[in-house]
Amino acid sequence: MAKGVVHLKWYATLFRGDLFVDAVSEWAGPVSLEYGATRYSVQRSLDDQYNILQQIWFETKDDWYRYWEGPEMKEFRSRYSGKYQIPITYVWHEEYAAAGAEVTTVTPADLNSGPEPSTAA
Repeated sequence: MAKGVVHLKWYATLFRGDLFVDAVSEWAGPVSLEYGATRYSVQRSLDDQYNILQQIWFETKDDWYRYWEGPEMKEFRSRYSGKYQIPITYVWHEEYAAAGAEVTTVTPADLNSGPEPSTAA
């Protein structure tokens, strides 16, 4: 089976966007590495602050299911029940090509900082 990436679409409930994106970033994302994920990312829409996309790369679909049905993710879904909308949708995608620079972490502060002003010559 080809390597794949799961697109996990979370949608936070009203006034829970900040709390929930932090929880996905700090708990749900890193736990995936314990189940064989080779990479994960958490993205939040700037247009809809409640729309959160978690992507997780696995070698096999079985690894994905072990992660999703594992005790940590069951606890995560239970603990944050009411902080996200149901149903949770996820889709397995087979990865055919990928390239790019090294992965970096971007914080909300990075998004708000712009280039330093320069003086005209």
